[in-house]
Amino acid sequence: MMRPVQQSVFLVTPPFTQLNTPYPATAYLKGFLNTKDIESHQADLGILVINELFSAKGLESLFTEIEAGGYVLDGNIARIMTLKEDYLHTIDPVIAFLQDRNPTLSYAICTGNYLPEAGRFEQVADLEWAFGTLGIRDKARHLATLYLEDISDLIIATVDPLFGFSRYAERLASSARSFDDLYNALKAPPTFTDRILLRILEEQLALYKPTLMGLSAPFPGNLYSGLRCGQYIKQHHPEIKICLGGGYANTELRSLSDARVFEFLDYVTLDDGEATVLHLIEMLEGKRDIHFLKRTFALDEEGVVQYYNGTIAGDYKQADVGTPDYGDLPLDRYLSVIEVANPMHRLWSDGRWNKLTLAHGCYWGKCTFCDISLDYIKNYEATTAVVLVDRMEQLISETGQHGFHFVDEAAPPALMREVALEILRRKLTITWWTNIRFEKSFTPDLCRLLAASGCIAVSGGLEVASDRLLQLIKKGVTVAQVAKVADSFTEAGIMVHAYLMYGFPTQTEQETIDSLEVVRQLFELNVVQSGFWHQFAMTAHSPVGMNPELFKVKNVLEGVGAFANNDLPHIDETGADHSRYAGGLKKALYNYMHGICFDFPLQDWFDFRVKRPTIAPDYIERSLAEAPEPPLRPSTKIVWTGKPPQLEVNHQKHKGKIVTRAQLVFQQKRSALELNVTPAEGKLIQELLERCHVSNQAMTVGALQDHFMQNHHTDIMPLLEGPTIKDLKEMGLYIL
Repeated sequence: MMRPVQQSVFLVTPPFTQLNTPYPATAYLKGFLNTKDIESHQADLGILVINELFSAKGLESLFTEIEAGGYVLDGNIARIMTLKEDYLHTIDPVIAFLQDRNPTLSYAICTGNYLPEAGRFEQVADLEWAFGTLGIRDKARHLATLYLEDISDLIIATVDPLFGFSRYAERLASSARSFDDLYNALKAPPTFTDRILLRILEEQLALYKPTLMGLSAPFPGNLYSGLRCGQYIKQHHPEIKICLGGGYANTELRSLSDARVFEFLDYVTLDDGEATVLHLIEMLEGKRDIHFLKRTFALDEEGVVQYYNGTIAGDYKQADVGTPDYGDLPLDRYLSVIEVANPMHRLWSDGRWNKLTLAHGCYWGKCTFCDISLDYIKNYEATTAVVLVDRMEQLISETGQHGFHFVDEAAPPALMREVALEILRRKLTITWWTNIRFEKSFTPDLCRLLAASGCIAVSGGLEVASDRLLQLIKKGVTVAQVAKVADSFTEAGIMVHAYLMYGFPTQTEQETIDSLEVVRQLFELNVVQSGFWHQFAMTAHSPVGMNPELFKVKNVLEGVGAFANNDLPHIDETGADHSRYAGGLKKALYNYMHGICFDFPLQDWFDFRVKRPTIAPDYIERSLAEAPEPPLRPSTKIVWTGKPPQLEVNHQKHKGKIVTRAQLVFQQKRSALELNVTPAEGKLIQELLERCHVSNQAMTVGALQDHFMQNHHTDIMPLLEGPTIKDLKEMGLYIL
């Protein structure tokens, strides 16, 4: 009997995701497989294809193929072809610039005489508002991004209509109840981009010689190219087994029944990849029966799609999955681009971020538009702050990058607090950002602490900006609460991005306009700095999708598709004609983000009559003014992050009497600050700050009160609730 071959795993992200940083799925899995001593390698085929295509050699091939193809070229595309020598001359230096290897090129780019310009540059007007007079490198990065998009337009118009930087052939996979369109596209000859992809894939296979290839398809824009890779391996390397997982499979393919999919794959795995991939490896090594795989689709002996979930083993705890491993990935070849002058979109596309999750799943898990029935959202499990910061330090050592993007569904405030404290205890210099829920736990002091630890931005769902609809969504927040929390982040120096939704079931025209008025006020008061509108989509795994009648909408689809099942077209008979409002909402938001047009009537953004807002023009301002201060409870934690203050006591003679004066002197980074106190009060504050220092275990109000009453017979509540506490907060005290 032949001995099963020990598996060598090749984890692949097919084109395309982000240009600036690796998508983390394969790094997560590689980190986990390291803990099991299973050999694995990984590749981001997207960035490898981009680097080959967008090079002098790649463009030379592109222009040659276009010239031989007999394409009918319109004015803009014809212009690019006419300027091909300029593109060939500039492409390698521009790519090097976007990879931070040629920073001085920014001056040449900004002159306006270096880059060839086609249709994308028509949107460029005065960029001073976005980049100022000294933001040369950022302005150049934006212009260089437009330059790449011009070339992308050329590719789409000629050799590859499916091309897109982060959405390759996305339309074929989006809401694809039938596999027909994808199947037909895959049966057609490989496109120009496909040929580059498959050539690079062959090089990678020769390098790593895997026995199992895991394809990660986080988005619809990865599926076509992933299946094209699978098709190639089936034809040229049939000994290699292929599995597909990732976000697309998790949301879209849970009812898969079309056997044709397995002409390109051997397995489709759902939910967390750690257990499913490990079980698959064990099966291939003869250690597990196929019927005891975990959440896996495969063909049976009769060629029928079967779903195997016979194992009783659970998913792995977050503490046991290991640290993401970015080995094998060419971190110096990613491109930092600036597609649009939106501050939050800039974070997504510019800079290299180590991606981590604070917790598995969502701690809230109630929003009715969200896929809360799925494992990766409903099964919440947090990691400890110590483990998380250990992993951060390990990633810094491995990648050399100190920036982190926590990609949680919604980062839990209590864990964010503990992570911030651990970062400060270890004196790490880290920059990080994440997605949150605008809940009241984010007090002004917690926001200041997060900023002190390196937090620079948060994004969160304001959604419909209507209290009635927020309640229907079960968001657990009010508009006033969102405003207060967002203001606390902004005051702490943390940028706030709001996800905005229109078209939620039963949303009326009046509520849509009132939502826009709320958004106008939030931007005018600089409570929110960035935002994005999207239209509500009903998904199969959300409460709305599973019970549409409860939300007064009707699902217009019947039955279950043989391929993907997620987005559900629906009829909202009680709400507005939501699509009419899309253009006006986005146009208004675009101007508000640039700090202009706040005095325009809302009617000006629409080309049809809209209702007047019923929201008071000072609604947000009043909401902020009326927001209550967080209560001081025995469980409230107090943390001091500053240096020990020096107590200076002076005895002066005044009108024949000796007057004792005291000052606490706080040495800050930029200056020394003084606080007038009595000698007794000064000593009390010194001891309080020493006990609450961030290097110690965080002290609660109750524990501090007990200590000072037992040892000094002193009640500290007058101090903690008095005016002095405001001065201490400015010097590094946090009441959490």
